[in-house]
Amino acid sequence: MKFYNSLTRRKEDFSPLDGKTVRMYTCGPTVYNFAHIGNFRAYIFEDVLRRALEYRGYGVRQVMNLTDVDDKTIRGARAEGVELRKYTEKYKKAFFSDLATLGVEPAEVYPAATDHIPEMISLISELERLGIAYKSEDGSVYYSVSKFPEYGKLAHLDRGGMRHGVRISNDEYEKDAVGDFALWKAWDADDGDVRWDSPWGPGRPGWHIECSAMSMKYLGESFDIHTGGIDNMFPHHENEIAQAEAVTGKQFAAFWLHCAHLRVNGEKMSKSLGNFFTLRDLTERGWSGREVRYVLMSGHYRQPLNFTFDALASARASLARIDAFSDALRECAGGACAADPAPGWVAECVDSFGRAVDDDLNMPEAFSAVFSLVAAANKRLADGKLAPGEAAAAMAAAGGFNRILNVMRVTEDVPAEVSQLLSLREEARRRKDWGESDRLRAAISDLGWAVKDTPSGQKLTRR
Repeated sequence: MKFYNSLTRRKEDFSPLDGKTVRMYTCGPTVYNFAHIGNFRAYIFEDVLRRALEYRGYGVRQVMNLTDVDDKTIRGARAEGVELRKYTEKYKKAFFSDLATLGVEPAEVYPAATDHIPEMISLISELERLGIAYKSEDGSVYYSVSKFPEYGKLAHLDRGGMRHGVRISNDEYEKDAVGDFALWKAWDADDGDVRWDSPWGPGRPGWHIECSAMSMKYLGESFDIHTGGIDNMFPHHENEIAQAEAVTGKQFAAFWLHCAHLRVNGEKMSKSLGNFFTLRDLTERGWSGREVRYVLMSGHYRQPLNFTFDALASARASLARIDAFSDALRECAGGACAADPAPGWVAECVDSFGRAVDDDLNMPEAFSAVFSLVAAANKRLADGKLAPGEAAAAMAAAGGFNRILNVMRVTEDVPAEVSQLLSLREEARRRKDWGESDRLRAAISDLGWAVKDTPSGQKLTRR
């Protein structure tokens, strides 16, 4: 496998540091609102990465943080007049619900910042002991970027143009605002009741220290992959490196993978332009999680992606084609075992898919391999030349693809609850109780499945 490493600005062969288990840190949400589709483009890219690593036989230990204390969360909690934990809890729950809707595989650990304050204080204390952090007049603690000679190596900043002695207290700032950044923020009235005791007085951590402390706790001082959106490269990821490496003297993360921006209708997403969407906005308009997932992973993660409703409609049509292909294969295969070895046309598509995934997650090429398999199978079906064993081999190949894509309905088991409703509906139709039949159809639909009545009986498909 090859990935483009933002640190070196080139594609590099990848293998885990220990040869078998990939330790991966992904920057999670700041839980001050519902996540929008731009956020989910990054989370789906990270899910595809995780699944691709598993597809190639690696174990994965993934950590995704939850930022539940920062400038935004505190402002939101104070505006609603509730405690910070109560304010952020509803957005944490919403985030996990949205991940499930989009078919994102869970990480092993979801550490919340507020549960790891002691680790952050310990890391800041060590930076202070080394003379890299200093306390300001107001009781805040800052990182002195001049004390870390490699500062700027990820974002490839010109150190000669850095302005030394400038202090930046905001959690997020622009690329041209290079300066000493806050590790610990002294309490002030704007923080309300959000405060923790520390060696420097009451206050709270800066945003950047959170990820350094939590990643090293759960993944060790050096780990394999760190990911996030391209907007996190500076200052956030640059500061993470500075904080960790200044203390350990070791490389923080071997590979840095960054996802490009999402645009909507060709423009930057903005509430003022009316093109700002959460996942909930889209599902309320009738779009399914797998349709949104399809669109968000259809482009290459390092290229900007333009999100449109036409793209969603195209995804719906493409998924309908894949569903029809899956149904036809299942019917043709019956209970046959997959042909071994697989037919050449199946093996060729599997090879093409694997090469695309191994080449820095080239999803446009991976989807091309999927539709090559669909076209080849459909032609053989139409010509009456698809043997059951070949159909089963094609189904197995598609099932392998779906380990990464997770939008195909080739191997999914029907839940027991749905099967029971389907049986009850069949009985109702035999009794010609059409009202009950319609009620059960609606109940099945509510569970995410569609029933089609055919001459050979009921046919069940995922919506």
